[in-house]
Amino acid sequence: MRHLLSTGDLDRDQATLILDTASELAQVADRSVKKLPTLRGRTVVNLFYEDSTRTRTSFELAAKRLSADVINFSAKGSSVSKGESLKDTALTLQAMGADGVVVRHSASGAAHRLARWVDGSVLNAGDGTHEHPTQALLDAFTMRNRLGRLEGLRVAVVGDVLHSRVARSSVLLLTTLGAEVTLVAPPTLLPVSVHTWPCEVSYDLDAVLPKSDVVVLLRVQAERMRESFFPSVREYTRNYGLDGERLGRMPEHALVMHPGPMVRGMEISAEVADSPRCTVTEQVANGVSLRMAVLYLLLGGS
Repeated sequence: MRHLLSTGDLDRDQATLILDTASELAQVADRSVKKLPTLRGRTVVNLFYEDSTRTRTSFELAAKRLSADVINFSAKGSSVSKGESLKDTALTLQAMGADGVVVRHSASGAAHRLARWVDGSVLNAGDGTHEHPTQALLDAFTMRNRLGRLEGLRVAVVGDVLHSRVARSSVLLLTTLGAEVTLVAPPTLLPVSVHTWPCEVSYDLDAVLPKSDVVVLLRVQAERMRESFFPSVREYTRNYGLDGERLGRMPEHALVMHPGPMVRGMEISAEVADSPRCTVTEQVANGVSLRMAVLYLLLGGS
């Protein structure tokens, strides 16, 4: 494995290796000295064309815990915003000797293009509405930690699938790992190509909840929408929001997950967000271990 561009590129063994490696590295987080010398002398560049404090910080922490040098290359206010192309930026990073480039870009496919132009490993930290592989991996890691398995789990992914990069990555990954995925959303928030995805589709959250082991709520991405996708916030919440009453209809062991940031009162009520069955803060902690594992495997930890 040289790059991590899409969860669709991972077979079951590769995906399991990443999760198993993350489990081992998670134990380092409990030690007083959290650093490993594994990637000393390696350089990881965080190339973020879109703001994402959570993902960028998580990758930065992961790289530093493995003793890599980290360069944060923010595209805001740099030569990039003066019109430098992705290719020119790639050649600059190449000249700096970047061993790994973590990229987030608003254009779907940007990570794949970058991978053609640099010798180092490229990690896709979100490209457009296309994919976000490490988020899908850390979610799978969290499910496996909490429920002990992925094989046969029934996972519902609920909400704004159309604008979500997590949804596609999760469907591909979870299906590879033996889970059964159902997308739940209003028809207006599903991509045209959804019939080609390896999952079920439902428009009825209440029908799906009682038979779900995990419910992954997606943020309603208001910033990518014009008001036409659903009649009103109230209407959306009534049909697709998870509140205490709906939580009560889920099996006792079932988890509620959210890639963050949560819009409380819209896709998730405060009561559910603060309940012990909601794994959001755990997902953030697991994200560091998972991204350490990916950096370790790609940049040649032995």
